[in-house]
Amino acid sequence: MSSEPRGTAAAGRPETSNPTPDCGVPPFESALASHGIGALRPTGIDILQVNTGYRCNLRCTHCHVDARPDRTEVMSRETMGQCIELLESNPVRTLDITGGAPEMNPDFRWFIDEARSARPDLEILVRSNLTLLAGNRTYSDIPLFLKERRVNLIASLPCYTRENVDRQRGNGVFDRSVEALKMLNGIGYGIEGSPLELNLVYNPGGPSLPGCQHELEQAYRKELHQQFGISFTRLFTLTNMPVSRFLLSLLESGAYCSYMELLAGKFNPAAAGALMCLNTISVRWDGRLYDCDFNQMLDMPMDPAAGRHIGKFDREKLLGRRIAVGQHCYGCTAGTGSSCQGSLV
Repeated sequence: MSSEPRGTAAAGRPETSNPTPDCGVPPFESALASHGIGALRPTGIDILQVNTGYRCNLRCTHCHVDARPDRTEVMSRETMGQCIELLESNPVRTLDITGGAPEMNPDFRWFIDEARSARPDLEILVRSNLTLLAGNRTYSDIPLFLKERRVNLIASLPCYTRENVDRQRGNGVFDRSVEALKMLNGIGYGIEGSPLELNLVYNPGGPSLPGCQHELEQAYRKELHQQFGISFTRLFTLTNMPVSRFLLSLLESGAYCSYMELLAGKFNPAAAGALMCLNTISVRWDGRLYDCDFNQMLDMPMDPAAGRHIGKFDREKLLGRRIAVGQHCYGCTAGTGSSCQGSLV
């Protein structure tokens, strides 16, 4: 099989390459040091987060991946196979599959089958935008496919109102998401007592921090149940990261500095001790390794001493690396913190 990756380097560039203004916000390392926190080092490698490609059927305003329908970067089966080899030889607890819309990768089903076969005990997560799972013949088999392979879902639903969701994600997205959620409930996802998890993700509509995760979860439960009879497992709140498309919107609106000042002003050292980069390795569609999904989008390389490709994965070297940080890291440490699995504290 050819080792040439699909897609092009040019296609992988974010929408904006504009330099960010100097807002007077101290370097992130200074914020850590002011609280007696040194360079960030891994505590383990528990989660392998694999981005199977940047192609997506939506173009959400808050997307830090700059995912959209015309992106061509797609992970090859060869690279997926290297991920499977890693899972077979390392005590990774969770495979977290993301995108773009990961369902759009032509080898999506193969990847999950191989992962489940290699590791029956493995927790497998798929991050879905929901809209492909209902009313689309190409993907209509996926819900039952995931159920049979004991895959848990993390689904983006940035609000429980049609107006707010459609504003962030496009006209008609809310109704299609509701249809998908009802269908998933119908096969056992998100139902009380079911082992099939259906977790929802909230993002603020603009340059502000998320509200209390617990309170938002209660509001979601009430509204979605009363309006549509929908249930779910948990709600995760995520801070909008000053990366890619959301960064572009901040720059265009002139809100970049005020947002960075907000994030830095709300720095929480407790959140810094629970960052996802401490126990996660992020794999790009071409097999390149990063400290986290956000560093991947900024193409912020990993410590060269640790190796930078899935084909050269070395657990001991990766555990000894220094984690690369930047100003965007304020987004993960503001308030109650933010990670791909919700608030941190």
